[in-house]
Amino acid sequence: MNTASTSPLPATGPLLTRAGWSAFIAALLVLCVLAPSLNLLLPKGSLLHLSDYAVALIGKIMCYAICALAMDLIWGYSGILSLGHGVFFALGGYAMGMYLMRQIGLDGNYKSALPDFMVFLDWKTLPWHWSFSDSFGATLYLIVAVPGLVAFVFGFFAFRSRIKGVYFSIITQAMTFAAMLLFFRNETGFGGNNGFTDFKRILSIPIATPAMRMSLFVLTSLTLLGFFLLARWLIRSKFGRVLQAVRDAETRVMFSGYNPLGYKLTIWTLSAMMCGVAGALYVPQVGIINPSEMSPANSIEIAIWAAVGGRATLIGPIIGAFVVNGAKSWLTVAYPEFWLYFLGALFIGVTLFLPDGIVGLMKKMRRSSHDA
Repeated sequence: MNTASTSPLPATGPLLTRAGWSAFIAALLVLCVLAPSLNLLLPKGSLLHLSDYAVALIGKIMCYAICALAMDLIWGYSGILSLGHGVFFALGGYAMGMYLMRQIGLDGNYKSALPDFMVFLDWKTLPWHWSFSDSFGATLYLIVAVPGLVAFVFGFFAFRSRIKGVYFSIITQAMTFAAMLLFFRNETGFGGNNGFTDFKRILSIPIATPAMRMSLFVLTSLTLLGFFLLARWLIRSKFGRVLQAVRDAETRVMFSGYNPLGYKLTIWTLSAMMCGVAGALYVPQVGIINPSEMSPANSIEIAIWAAVGGRATLIGPIIGAFVVNGAKSWLTVAYPEFWLYFLGALFIGVTLFLPDGIVGLMKKMRRSSHDA
């Protein structure tokens, strides 16, 4: 007997309130119309004008915010702590980087030219995994398909074996470390420790122009907003409520007639795809991708962003990504020797004194003001 049918979940509410939709539409107008127009029209000395550095920095942090949002879906709402999400971010970045490297060879009549590092290594032909790297459409597919496939295969065997908790976290960390070592090897055809850099154009359009940088900035903003709405819809649906039930009491969910494997595998794979898209947007804005993006430390930072902002809040990890990376950008310039100490102290402080993160603190302060 399937007892799930006798205990229906409550109906799903609207995705956004009227005020929420108004704010969302206003944000779209600002991102798509006002921000690019003002940045191009205002003089460079103006307070509202964003420099090229600021556009690239904010664009990079928004890519990180997508990763933090993806982490919140699996850790905050599903109870799955991954310390290997950096590998999915890097796989999406490498897929885009391979396309950008092939674009360098579009000058003149050298459309089949090998990437620079392959010429240096005296390679004669492209490896098989570079076969579709000259197609932008195939690249878009690979950006989500490769991280999704790797996550699906890894997650299927891990979840089916009932691996969870700290053991799952350790295995994900081992996975990203193994991938980093693999990509460091020149024989794999991914540029070794130097990776890919010196990109020239995307879709035959030069990358290093203010208009293209702003276009990538806007595209990243819209992607972040889109993923936020998708995550909100998922969490408020029956699927999301089952995920939270799996997080809180997986055994009871199984006794209620639900199979946790499908739910966990779906959200795990979707989370990896989101990180792949973030990596693909990151590469043309930063201008480089190398195996260091797969380092376990980078994956741990993603978890820190989610913890600092507030798990199981959706907006919290986004705030955490901006706060932590904003502090990192300032400290690594002003006091570079103190950054790692600050990061460690921040994580310990949040764990001890702010278990609900920044968003949780704001909620407590708001409740206190209402009670007063």
